[in-house]
Amino acid sequence: MFTVALTGGIGSGKSTVADQLGALGAGVIDTDLLSRELTAAGHPVLERIAAVFGDSILRSDSSLDRAALRERVFRAPAERARLESILHPAIKHLMLERLATLDAPYAVLVIPLLFETGQHTLADRVLVVDVPEHVQIERVKRRSNLTEDEILRIVASQCPRQERNARADDILDNRGDPTALSSQVRHLHRRYLQLAKSK
Repeated sequence: MFTVALTGGIGSGKSTVADQLGALGAGVIDTDLLSRELTAAGHPVLERIAAVFGDSILRSDSSLDRAALRERVFRAPAERARLESILHPAIKHLMLERLATLDAPYAVLVIPLLFETGQHTLADRVLVVDVPEHVQIERVKRRSNLTEDEILRIVASQCPRQERNARADDILDNRGDPTALSSQVRHLHRRYLQLAKSK
């Protein structure tokens, strides 16, 4: 199946673009949603994470305390690497399982840490949703309880914007209004349908 890897920095609008492509008929697999599945209470992956990081990252109902875990791993790169060594292979395995059963004209894999995990090799094209850093920060502030320092730590942990854009096959500029974004998405969808037919 023709496959597009969709990525971008935090707050860039990846989910909005994925939702629009999905509404147009693309098969969408979002690794953030897969991560939530794998870290649900009682899941073996969450149990492995708790075994490494301790019960302080769990709530009283045995669900994951995401804020506690995020605070811990973004302050210490070694801790983040330990978490990623558990989570990323499990996410990739589940993503490929879902991809194998997908029935759609083409697939969109939403992978925030696409280049950081080397998963760009799984796709035929890379689509980057791009906004300037100050826009990222303002959007994340509006939708979450994160402080600016926390947001900046997350931004710093991701592939630099310039490098991400340089490695993209397609770039969506999402700094403007929703109508402008939807127009770009529809254009790309038509292009992907053509590429999928010729694969």
